[in-house]
Amino acid sequence: MSSESSFDIVSKVDMQELNNAIQQAEREIETRFDFKGSKSSIKLENEELVLVSDDEYKLNSVIDILQSKMIKRGVPIKNMDYGKIQSASANTVRQHVKLKQGIDQEHSKKINILIRDSKLKVKSLIQGDQIRVSGKSRDDLQAVMNLLRGANLPIELQFTNYR
Repeated sequence: MSSESSFDIVSKVDMQELNNAIQQAEREIETRFDFKGSKSSIKLENEELVLVSDDEYKLNSVIDILQSKMIKRGVPIKNMDYGKIQSASANTVRQHVKLKQGIDQEHSKKINILIRDSKLKVKSLIQGDQIRVSGKSRDDLQAVMNLLRGANLPIELQFTNYR
């Protein structure tokens, strides 16, 4: 068996699932007693979430609710980059949350070094915002996946195009 097997390492947020999680979170906020009369909201603008609430405490509750809904729907919460909490109009606070799509250069290099240091017989190539890993042994490819799952990286990774 000399044919090469390969897979791609990507880091993506499924926007449809994120939308579903946002809708579920908004529904919960509307029905919760501690949010009665609150001006809390979650909006998705381009690749960014805008969270608004009455004060920092409630804003943190909004974030908790949103994250729990995201986890239930399999949306990675590691790919969220929280901005500073700012004062907004009508005595509210606002926070922008950027969604990280793709693997940036810095993380690509770290992942490549991890793979190289593992001494597995695989090749890894950075291709834009993803990494292609190839090798003769499927066991080595599985070992790379397990290595990266346990590496505690600051971004969520998915493994696609496994052939």
